[in-house]
Amino acid sequence: MTFHTWLLFAATAFLLSAMPGPNMMHVMSISVRYGLLRSVAVMAGCMTAIVLVVTASLAGMAGVLAASPRLFAVLRVIGAAYLVFLGVRVWMARDSVEEDGRDTPSAPVIGVQQLLRDGFLTGISNPKLLLFAAAFLPQFVNPAVPHMPQYVLLIVTFAVVEAFWYLVYAGGGRILSSWLRTPVVRRVFGIVTGTVFMGFGAMLLLARV
Repeated sequence: MTFHTWLLFAATAFLLSAMPGPNMMHVMSISVRYGLLRSVAVMAGCMTAIVLVVTASLAGMAGVLAASPRLFAVLRVIGAAYLVFLGVRVWMARDSVEEDGRDTPSAPVIGVQQLLRDGFLTGISNPKLLLFAAAFLPQFVNPAVPHMPQYVLLIVTFAVVEAFWYLVYAGGGRILSSWLRTPVVRRVFGIVTGTVFMGFGAMLLLARV
């Protein structure tokens, strides 16, 4: 792989990762609600899922899904249902604030393990990522030389770019949190965020491959 090819891949991945998808919205919402430090656990879960999915795609899992529409449909429904569930949970959490904007004592405190799990499930909930990775990454691989080192380089590059945008969105969440101390504003943010998650779930369910 030439440096020019790698640079083109890095630039493309940078632009694609910047788009606000379920992972980015989840990281930002956790940063707003629980702080930047706890959002790191969500980032780790999302990143683990992405690396696992991309690796599985390169190992041939995407071909299995492409050859089995029924299996892909089942996974798509499961992924969409989880995103809708996530949106409903954010909706329900919008009212767990006191008049001064602080979380009420009855609001559940999410542990690190649950944050990791939620991040992982959010990241792995879209089976289209498998097909995307299978179609996108091979375009930057030089067929004349061993493939594995090139795939490793591409996966690491993609992970670094994705982590950068996680931090950007998490930092944006902390900035937003200073504006969300008013209960009404925070409830509106919860409604909007929850609706976005449910919208992602609906789009995943209705989209055609």
